[in-house]
Amino acid sequence: MSTTPEWRRPMRPRDKHEQHRVATPLELLFDLCFVVAIAVAGRLLHHSISEHHVAHGIVAYLLVFFAIWWAWMNFTWFASAYDTDDVPYRLTVLVQIAGVLVLAAGVENAFEGDYGIVTLGYVIMRAGLVTQWLRAAHADPRRRRTARRMALGVSACMVGWGLILLTHDTLHLVLFLVMVGLELAVPLWGERGVRTPWHPHHIAERYGLLFIIVLGEIILSTTLAVQAGFVQERHWWVALSGLVIVFAFWWLYFDEPAHHRLVDNRHAFTWGYGHYVVFASAAAIGAGIAVVVDGTTSRLTASLAVAVPTAILLVALWVLHLRRSWLLPAAAVLVLASTLVGPALVLVAAVMVALVAAWIATTPAR
Repeated sequence: MSTTPEWRRPMRPRDKHEQHRVATPLELLFDLCFVVAIAVAGRLLHHSISEHHVAHGIVAYLLVFFAIWWAWMNFTWFASAYDTDDVPYRLTVLVQIAGVLVLAAGVENAFEGDYGIVTLGYVIMRAGLVTQWLRAAHADPRRRRTARRMALGVSACMVGWGLILLTHDTLHLVLFLVMVGLELAVPLWGERGVRTPWHPHHIAERYGLLFIIVLGEIILSTTLAVQAGFVQERHWWVALSGLVIVFAFWWLYFDEPAHHRLVDNRHAFTWGYGHYVVFASAAAIGAGIAVVVDGTTSRLTASLAVAVPTAILLVALWVLHLRRSWLLPAAAVLVLASTLVGPALVLVAAVMVALVAAWIATTPAR
């Protein structure tokens, strides 16, 4: 008879071939809290561009979005391999969620160069992850070395993030990028040898859910355009174009199942890491549409604010997700070219409609 209490289970690896593996309610709650952080980052990018601080806003946005995305990604892959859904696991995840909210509270300060609160929230999330990895090391002897490496690497990076708070300006940015490289290297180092048993269908679903969340940033900006449309009739074309862009990217992303690409760790790392570009550019489109609604910048700046992240997202989806057709990079070129004509938002929406129509026409019957 087992002496393990009902409220606690050994953190043994999940079956990577488990049938009907789907996102849990706790994972959905985790994602919901990330909505706050992503929305704040997008709003501040929008304000930076509207206030003519474009370079500063883009750099701050990319740095903050890395912290958001990386914390989400690490939790997602760990949960795919070791989600026991017992009381200690749930409580630890709730601590990680608290860290997400602290991070979100510090995003505005981070855009002003103060990363203290963001780092605190990040450390809270990562401390919870270290606890989970140590549990896995205890309960899974076969992958104990992998789990310990992950716990050690994450802990070392937490120390590194704390130390770079003592630096400023250019040195801070350089060290930040060094820390990003170290963070990305931890899973590559940790997974050498015996690998964690992540579930391809589960991972694909989790990434799809976060993609829908970042598309929500475009919908939010579109809603603002609708509200403004009651006062200024010209904003109705902004709202309609935004909806078309959302529908088009939804269609393209979910038209082909992603789990077929997750055949091994090499493909999974490329696909998983590359989604930083997918998520960051998708959320940035929403910020760009908000810039168009504001109408406080030049036509070229407003056009680029939408066209550039749209083109980047198209290329990212082509590289990671939809390699069978050159339609996406061709559409990216047309999107960028639209900034020379204007109004770019309408032209971008028109390109996206043509792209989806061509995609459907060239898709083999299933």
